[in-house]
Amino acid sequence: MNRLPPLNSLRCFEAAARHGSFNKAAKELSVTPSAISHQIKSLESFLGLELFRRTKRKVVLTEAGETYLIPIHSVFEQLENATSELKRQQKTGSLSLAVAPAFLTRWLMPRMERFQSRYPDIQIEISSSAGLTDFSENDIDMAVYFGNGDWDDVEAHYLRTARLAPVCHPKLIKPEQQIVNPEDMRFYPLLHVSKRKDEWHDWLQQQGLEPALFRRGLMFSSGSLTAGAAAQGLGISLTDPELIQPEIEAGTLKVLFHQHLITDRSFYLVYEKRRPVTPAMSAFKEWIIEEMLGGAY
Repeated sequence: MNRLPPLNSLRCFEAAARHGSFNKAAKELSVTPSAISHQIKSLESFLGLELFRRTKRKVVLTEAGETYLIPIHSVFEQLENATSELKRQQKTGSLSLAVAPAFLTRWLMPRMERFQSRYPDIQIEISSSAGLTDFSENDIDMAVYFGNGDWDDVEAHYLRTARLAPVCHPKLIKPEQQIVNPEDMRFYPLLHVSKRKDEWHDWLQQQGLEPALFRRGLMFSSGSLTAGAAAQGLGISLTDPELIQPEIEAGTLKVLFHQHLITDRSFYLVYEKRRPVTPAMSAFKEWIIEEMLGGAY
């Protein structure tokens, strides 16, 4: 590849030639006229010829300068158009997303208006999915998984760690059996997720308590159901407070203790390996990471 002149020198030359003035070029590029003059002298030295004839009142392109300006102006115009098009593409396109039901209804949907306000031209299609997504068998672009991040054939981008804390309906607590310390929960049923039976066991042990001393309550297939049962006064569930903000604000659920379960399970944004990332996918990834970092819990 032939050696190219510095980009700054070319920008100064194009602006000065277009305006027919070093002063106007300096104003456009927010530099001093002497800087423009220096860059053009540097370019002329690089090329080994004069591009401008300098007089007391103005500068005029030489024949070589006029010839050089045509392709240089075209190149800068192409760069400007390419940049504008890239920025436009970042705010357009379509996205198909698969999300677990609880995360969809309790976290994502209340925030989608913010995404649509930022990217009004991105068409997004959301489906509810309780399991892993087979990207090779459908048109799903991205999905939100909950787990340890070890899945085959997907790119997994960490969003945030799950933060599970004990929650219950305030009316569950009896006046004569107040819950002041974690050990006071032994008088009340603990609600469990069938696929995550170890969560209560681990949380209690992390608080220095013996799990066998606590009452086992109903078992449900998902964390969304245990949170719903807790809101009905059926017991205490381990739930991510960020997913039950409406219930907390309505007073149907309260966080008993802010000691979160220490776990290796986290939320991840995933998509198929070796899949080209579209502008819409990139925009959603940037947005959801920002939202996760801005969470209240």
